[in-house]
Amino acid sequence: MADDSSAARADEQKVESAMSDSKMASLFDVRLVVGGLLTLYGIVLTIMGIADGSDAVQKAAGIRINLWTGLAMLVVGLLFLLWMRIRPLRVEVPASDKADRQRP
Repeated sequence: MADDSSAARADEQKVESAMSDSKMASLFDVRLVVGGLLTLYGIVLTIMGIADGSDAVQKAAGIRINLWTGLAMLVVGLLFLLWMRIRPLRVEVPASDKADRQRP
């Protein structure tokens, strides 16, 4: 009986370890950094583009370059964050751990 309970605890610890590894891997997902920065800079540029005066528009050949660039960066950043949300990183469990879990 004691062997069964210690084996069950060991299995639970392996599962918890795999889950924590998965959570740690998602913390270091590059898509989060890229998406977050692009979204932040997109918001800043969009606000600057809205607040641009006529001198800045004249300088850019009549195009609100900050506004359009900010909106594009905002869309791309949000797409990166959506991609991360839809397809999160998963840590693969080694085959030896899978075999250990399947034993009774």
